[in-house]
Amino acid sequence: MSSTREILEAAKLAKREICCLEDGKINEALLAMAGALTDRMGEILAANARDVEAAKGIISEVMIDRLTLTEKRIEAMATGIREIAALPSPLGHTLRELTRPNGLNIKRVSVPFGVIAVIYESRPNVTSDAAALALKSGNVCVLRGGKEAYRSAYAIVSALRAGLNSVGITEDAVQLISDTTRESANELMRATGYVDLLIPRGGKGLIRACVENATVPCLETGTGICHIYVDKAADIDLALAIIENAKTSRPSVCNAAEVCLVHRDIAGEFLPKLYKRLVTDREENPVELRCDARVREIIGGVPLGENDFDTEFLDYILAVGVVNSLQDAVTHVLEHSTMHSEAIITRDVRAAEYFTKNTDSAAVYVNASTRFTDGGEFGLGCEMGISTQKMHARGPVGIEELTTYKYIISGNGQIR
Repeated sequence: MSSTREILEAAKLAKREICCLEDGKINEALLAMAGALTDRMGEILAANARDVEAAKGIISEVMIDRLTLTEKRIEAMATGIREIAALPSPLGHTLRELTRPNGLNIKRVSVPFGVIAVIYESRPNVTSDAAALALKSGNVCVLRGGKEAYRSAYAIVSALRAGLNSVGITEDAVQLISDTTRESANELMRATGYVDLLIPRGGKGLIRACVENATVPCLETGTGICHIYVDKAADIDLALAIIENAKTSRPSVCNAAEVCLVHRDIAGEFLPKLYKRLVTDREENPVELRCDARVREIIGGVPLGENDFDTEFLDYILAVGVVNSLQDAVTHVLEHSTMHSEAIITRDVRAAEYFTKNTDSAAVYVNASTRFTDGGEFGLGCEMGISTQKMHARGPVGIEELTTYKYIISGNGQIR
């Protein structure tokens, strides 16, 4: 079993081969990797079953769902890789070109980062998504998953490496760190000269640790305290359907809604219907509404905790508040958002324009669920995560966001 440093050494060597591959060869490898996933489905499911059994009673049922693999989910992972293979290459594009008065031709050309390290938690599908995105963009991928999903990640990476080997590409293009202690994460954060880009994908604590402690370039993918604001001009039936989808379709993911704000003029009519939709009518997994004082005056509910407007619940829990105006809703979002995804439900075009202009998140929706903040849903293929920062990449991080650029300057003897 290789040490973290040995894996990084191998990755640094592998990037010389991977960065020079033609897109056709990369696509051949990706299709082989997808095929290997389905060919080894039994092994992957068996490994995952051991992870799930070991995690019971330790992590929540919602997080168990994130950890669990099924035949359908593995097929979806393979399909995601095939979709990435079908995308145009992001490499070698001339992003800008100019010729200077002295005759120098200057091009800005897209190129790979080199070695991308990904630290993530207990979501096995991230393993194949990250590996495929890295390879398509000409990068080597070093993965460090959570201990709860290690058996699953190991089985997935073994399949992916077998796919690479079958087409004559170095297996070291995709590697998994075997050490799941905090020290291995710290080692990746400090791997200057080995890691060209670090991407943390997980909870608030993991992301904060990487951003604050990394000495290598770090792309911040954020937690998702996603808001839905129901404006006084909202279509109530539309709002109910959107909120139910955004909260309950898969509450354990970062684009699920965590906060619902309701304009006071519509609160008396809307909130009882929201309670019926999310609580009374849901025999399975009713949503716990954590309500501010004004909401409780109308529907009762669990009192809002001190930090509930700042919590990513990742569960069947929704913080609910009443606001006096559109402007107050925007102010609330700016104070509590993690800059991931926000939505307004309204039939008022001017209200929608105000909300989209004045909120400051990576994705802002009008009359649609926040659950669409996803690389696949945006037509980008699967993604490394959702970037909530403003430098380099923002929103879903796909293959284009996994490239940088360099300048190529051509002359005929110019000197300065």
